[in-house]
Amino acid sequence: MLSAEAQSTGVRVPFARLDFDDPELLEELMGAVRQVAERGAFTLGDQVEELERELAAYCETDFAVGVASGTSALELALRALEVGPGDQVIVPTNSFIATAEAVSAAGATPLLVDVDPDTHLIDAEIVAAALTPRVRCVIPVHLFGATVEMGPIVELAREAGIHVVEDACQAHGARHHGARVGSLGQIGCFSFYPTKNLGAWGDAGAVVTSSPRLAERVRLLRAHGERPRYRHRVVGATARLDALQAAVLRRKLRRLDTWNRRRRELGAALRRRLCDGEAIDLPATGPERIADHVYHLFVVRCAQRDALRAHLAGRGVASAIHYPTPIHLTEAYAHLGLPAGSLPVSEMLAEQICSLPLFPGMTDEELRQVAQAALAFAKAPAPADVDLAG
Repeated sequence: MLSAEAQSTGVRVPFARLDFDDPELLEELMGAVRQVAERGAFTLGDQVEELERELAAYCETDFAVGVASGTSALELALRALEVGPGDQVIVPTNSFIATAEAVSAAGATPLLVDVDPDTHLIDAEIVAAALTPRVRCVIPVHLFGATVEMGPIVELAREAGIHVVEDACQAHGARHHGARVGSLGQIGCFSFYPTKNLGAWGDAGAVVTSSPRLAERVRLLRAHGERPRYRHRVVGATARLDALQAAVLRRKLRRLDTWNRRRRELGAALRRRLCDGEAIDLPATGPERIADHVYHLFVVRCAQRDALRAHLAGRGVASAIHYPTPIHLTEAYAHLGLPAGSLPVSEMLAEQICSLPLFPGMTDEELRQVAQAALAFAKAPAPADVDLAG
């Protein structure tokens, strides 16, 4: 039941909006899908090759390889680097489980670590403390659209002789020291799940790299290790990118920077308003000249998270939790033997984080509704409006 306030204003703020809410975009994407259907070329082919060229140029790498999902991208990246049985891969436990699943699928063992309490991301100090003789790789995760401080991690990895695979599945288009995320390690991985900043109409993913050897290895692995037809050089996978998804992504890639600018604008405005709320904490973003945030999600921390979500719902504002259980406390990874209390920062975040609505099509009025509802919960005065200009 909506509160009297929400009923009187008529404002209902969804958590996100998908492509069907933009008639012009939907018409263009339907046309792209129709072109693929009329040609009958559904697996790999011209659309995938064109997307790979365009994505590599966008990410400022020499190569991009389309694959079936972000999880496939991570797994094949590790396999291309020959990370496998007997190896450990450092993974932040504050991430979607796919980061660890990919390590397991490659035959290696995820070495789950905690995150910095301010940024909610891993850093070089955390990685250094986790190094063992079996560690072959680290996967920094640019979580929720925020960027990991990569320079010290890359330098540490070089000194330690381990690989760096960037999980950029939630940070399409973000920059770090001016360089695109995904281009900072040996290989970068993207998911194009429909709700991502660059989303397909189903599962899809890609790896980007400037190594011709790694790019060719991933191409081989994504399609049964086959080259040429029926000559299977290695045990591969069915992890090809569909032409339909590539056609959709090509059209949306052209809009990504515009969408990300709007996300940053909305994120900055919402941060300004919520910084006055004592009961709501915002994660650090780092200096703009170094770090970037493309606001795949706008995540806050609140000790009374469930009460906050109920309060928001009563005012017509949707919310979500990303993620309610750290990877090390899931049943899937109970065998790693990391009990409750072993990675305390991530465990605290799992109990307190709340994702607020933020999406490119969000109106100024919807932003006001979110800010006012959240500030009312924090017992701080809500301003009459939100000045997006600063």
